[in-house]
Amino acid sequence: MQKPKIVTQTNIPEYPLVSRGKVRDIYEIDEETLLIVTTDRMSAFDVVLPDPIPFKGVVLNQITLFWMEMMQDIVPNHIIAAEVKNFPPVLQNYKDDLTGRAVLVKKAKPLPIECIVRGYITGSGWRDYEQTGQLCGYKLPPDLKKSQQLEKPLFTPSTKADIGEHDENITLAQAKAKIGEGLVKKVEEISLAIYERARDYALKRGIIIADTKFEFGLHNNKLLLIDEVLTPDSSRFWPRDEYTPGRDQPSFDKQYLRDWLSKSGWDKQPPAPELPQEIIEQTQARYVQAYKLLTGKELF
Repeated sequence: MQKPKIVTQTNIPEYPLVSRGKVRDIYEIDEETLLIVTTDRMSAFDVVLPDPIPFKGVVLNQITLFWMEMMQDIVPNHIIAAEVKNFPPVLQNYKDDLTGRAVLVKKAKPLPIECIVRGYITGSGWRDYEQTGQLCGYKLPPDLKKSQQLEKPLFTPSTKADIGEHDENITLAQAKAKIGEGLVKKVEEISLAIYERARDYALKRGIIIADTKFEFGLHNNKLLLIDEVLTPDSSRFWPRDEYTPGRDQPSFDKQYLRDWLSKSGWDKQPPAPELPQEIIEQTQARYVQAYKLLTGKELF
């Protein structure tokens, strides 16, 4: 792939803009098809930061495509085309903005829950455990250490928040009330199967996938894997050779950036502070390294 341009926002007036989220711009191509463009916008603590992370969007998109292809026998996905040359003719005019970071997808109706799988106890799960001895309703052994691997991965759904709001952990019973018992059981089984395959694959390549979140949608009553999959934005990636239970772990994901923001004195309300060049470069390097380790390829 040629070195792409840095893209913080797209403007494609030929098609209606459906959504401009924290990271993705989504356009409606027709009644059945969406164009999803993963930009280099960076968000943390549910706030979009003023500085992009160059080529981050390409990394997220390419890692997602890599995993979706690997998991096709577990669950179908929403991808129609991932090469600009296979997009409608008018989109060829935007090739520089789309190359490597855009996909055409089937328009699915997203389920109103995030499907989170936790293989290690960290983040909000650790805070929950410290206070209650439980993790999202699951009772756990009393002597777990921070960042310790769980005996088996746990499916812990959450709400799906709007921009600026925070997702909230919910119980399986609450998830069933939202989408029905049968569908919860199905996405739980699929989420755990994807996680376990990815965890084993990544571990051989030097990455621990501590936890992750998946999104699913319905298209003609068929369940599809949608959005991003096992990326540094939707997962915690830890270097295997630096892993030590009982403490926070170094990471390939945006935890490095979150840590800097937490120490900066920012109150985690908009507007976010500008990022030093070193923080931008170090964050970018972590994303690119994760892509290289997982796929065995250079980004460009």
